[in-house]
Amino acid sequence: MLDFQNISVHYGLQDVLTNVSFRVNKGERVGVVGPNGSGKSTLFKIILGELSTDHGELVIEENPTIGSTRQHPEPDTPEETLLEYAMRGVPGFCELEAKMKALEARLDAGETSVLKEYGEVQTAFEHLGGYDLETRVKVALGGLGFAVEEFAKPFASFSGGWRMRAELSRVLASEPDLLLLDEPSNYLDLPAVDWLQRYLKLYRGTLMLISHDRYLLKTLTSIIVEVDAGTCTRYEGDLDWYLREREVRYQHLLAAKENQDHHREQLQRFVDRFRAQATKAAQAQSRQKLIDKIDEERIVLPKRYSRRGRLRLAEPPPSGIEMFRCENMFFSYDGVKNVLHDVTFNVARGDKVAVIGYNGLGKTTLMRIIAGTRQPTAGKAVLGHNVVCGYLSQEFAETIPPDLTVYRNAKNAIPPGMNEKNFRNQLGAFGFDENDVEKPAGVLSGGEKIRLAFLRLFLQCPNFLLLDEPTTHLDLDGRALLQDALQKYKGTILLVSHDIEFVRAVATSVIEITREEVRSYPGGYDYYCEKKAQREREATGASLPRTGSPRGSGTLAALNRGSGTPAASPTEDQSPSKLTSKELRQQRAAERAKIAPRVKELKKRVETAERKLEELQKALDTASEELFNPKPTTDFAEVNRQVRTIQFEIDRYTADWESAATELEQLTHASADVV
Repeated sequence: MLDFQNISVHYGLQDVLTNVSFRVNKGERVGVVGPNGSGKSTLFKIILGELSTDHGELVIEENPTIGSTRQHPEPDTPEETLLEYAMRGVPGFCELEAKMKALEARLDAGETSVLKEYGEVQTAFEHLGGYDLETRVKVALGGLGFAVEEFAKPFASFSGGWRMRAELSRVLASEPDLLLLDEPSNYLDLPAVDWLQRYLKLYRGTLMLISHDRYLLKTLTSIIVEVDAGTCTRYEGDLDWYLREREVRYQHLLAAKENQDHHREQLQRFVDRFRAQATKAAQAQSRQKLIDKIDEERIVLPKRYSRRGRLRLAEPPPSGIEMFRCENMFFSYDGVKNVLHDVTFNVARGDKVAVIGYNGLGKTTLMRIIAGTRQPTAGKAVLGHNVVCGYLSQEFAETIPPDLTVYRNAKNAIPPGMNEKNFRNQLGAFGFDENDVEKPAGVLSGGEKIRLAFLRLFLQCPNFLLLDEPTTHLDLDGRALLQDALQKYKGTILLVSHDIEFVRAVATSVIEITREEVRSYPGGYDYYCEKKAQREREATGASLPRTGSPRGSGTLAALNRGSGTPAASPTEDQSPSKLTSKELRQQRAAERAKIAPRVKELKKRVETAERKLEELQKALDTASEELFNPKPTTDFAEVNRQVRTIQFEIDRYTADWESAATELEQLTHASADVV
C-alpha cells in the first residue's frame, strides 16, 4: 500500500530522514516508534501530502481513503454541535447526503430522468455507511468519555483536549482504508485508552500508530518501524520482539562502528605523518580520499543510546503508618457543582495507588488537595505524621525555566543546609554528569526533563510522591526508566497515568473515580479490571450462566438477583441435608413457582418480537422493491424515511428478542436444575 523509496527530508541544516526505504503492506498494523523529535510525524506528513520530500518518493497504491487527526480542530460554524462536527468526518458524506436530498426533490417533482443518478448516489451513500454513521459516531464519542447530554453542545465550547477526542471519534467513525494515529492516547484518560484499544482491535484496515504507549503497541501492532538517527528500520515482529532484536542489532552496529573508527584513525595518522613528504604525498592523498568516503558513509548510533540515563530514587524519610486520610470530603470550584462528592479513603505507608477515571471527574483536584494547594469545601482531608509530599503536576515541563542550566535549575530547589558535595551527589544519582549540568533546560529531551523534575522534587526529601501524568513527555525508554525506578522506590506513591502498562507495573492498589462514587480496590490494575467486570456483570445480570456453561449451586440466587427477587439465605435448620424428601419436593416446587410468572412474561416477549420482526422484514422488502422498481407516483424521500424507520425498528426488536430469549433460556435451565 505504501512504498517509501530512498526518501530524504531536511529542515534547514538538520537531516531528519536520510535515504529512508521501507514498505507498509495492505492490512498491516504498524507501530512507529523512536525518540521524540526523530521524524515520526514527518512520515505521516509525507503520506498526507502536507510535506514534500527533498529526495526520493512515496508510492501510494490502490488510492486508499486515509483517516488522520488534525492538530487544531475547528467547527464550521459557531453553532455546530459536537455530534454534527463528528459526523463530518466521513469524506464526501455531507456532499452525498445533500445530493441525495436534491435528487429526491427532483424525483418528487416528476423528473424521472435522474432516477439512474439517484440510484448511483444512494449506492455510494450506503457504501460509506451513511445510514448507520450517526450510531457509529455516538459509540465513538461515548467510548472516549463524552456524556450523551454533551452531544448537542456547541463544539466551540469544548477545551482543546476534548476537541482532540472529538477529532479522534470522527476519524474512527469514518472507517478509512488507512488509519494514521499520532500519539492518540496523549489526550485520553485510562478508561478511554482501554476503550480505544478494544475499538482498534476490531478495525479491519491498515493501521499506522505513532505511540510511546506500550499497551497499545503490544496489543494492536505486529510490525514495528523504528525511526532514529535519520533512518527507518522495519522489524518483522511485535513490540517485545523488536525490543529484543534492536539490542542485538545495536551490538552489531556498535562493533561495526568501532571497526570503522579504528580504520579511519589509522588512515588519518598516515595522512598526518606523510602529507608533507613528496615521496608519500600520492599515498597520503589516496588515503585522504578513503577518509572522505568513510565520512560520507559513517555509521551513526541510534540517539536513544546516547540519551540513556539513570534514575535512582533516594530512600524516603520515615513517617507514620497512615499517609493520608479523607472522610466525607467534598470539593467545588464555584460553590454550586461538586467536583468531588462525599469521598472517603485512606493511603497507608508503602502503598502505590493509581487514580483512575475519565477526565473532568476530579483526579487532578484530588492530587492538589493532598498536596495542600487546594482545601476541601467540606469534610476532612488530613496528612499523616511526618508526611512530606512531592507533587509532580502535569505541567512539570513548563515549570522548569528553559533558559537556566540544569545546575541552576536544581540549585534553586535545594533546601537550606545542603552542602555542595551532597548536591553534586544528587546530580549524579539522577544521571547528570559534568557534561550535562551546564546544558540549558530548554534543549533537554523529554526523558532528561523528567529526570531534572524528579531531581528538584527529591531535593526536598519527600516520602509521598504525587505524580500527575508523569509519562506524557517520555518515549519508550524513558517510560521504562521511570517505571523501573518507581517499582524499586520504598516510599508511597499516588499517581495518575493513561499508560496502562505503566499503571499495571507500578500500582499495588487502585482508586476509581466515577460520576457516581469513588471506590477503592486493594489490588493492582488487573485485580481492578477483574472486579469491575464482575460488578458490571452482576449489575446487568450478565453473570447468569449461558447455554452450555456449567451451573453451580448459586444459580437460583443469581437468578433471583437478576430478576429483582430477594434471594433466600437458608439457615442451618433449612439446609438440604436436614430436609425430608417431601419437604425438598415442596421447596423445589416453590422455587419453580417463583420463576413461573417471569417465564410466562419472557415467552410472550419472545413471541411478540418474532412476530414483529417477521412483519417488519416484509415491510422492508416491499419498500426496497419500490425503490429499485419505482412507479411514477413513488415519493422517494418518503420511502427512504420509511426504510430508515423500519431498519431502526428491526434493530430495536432484535435487541429485545435477544435479551428476552437469553434470560428465558437461563430460567429454563435453572428450572431444570431444581426438578
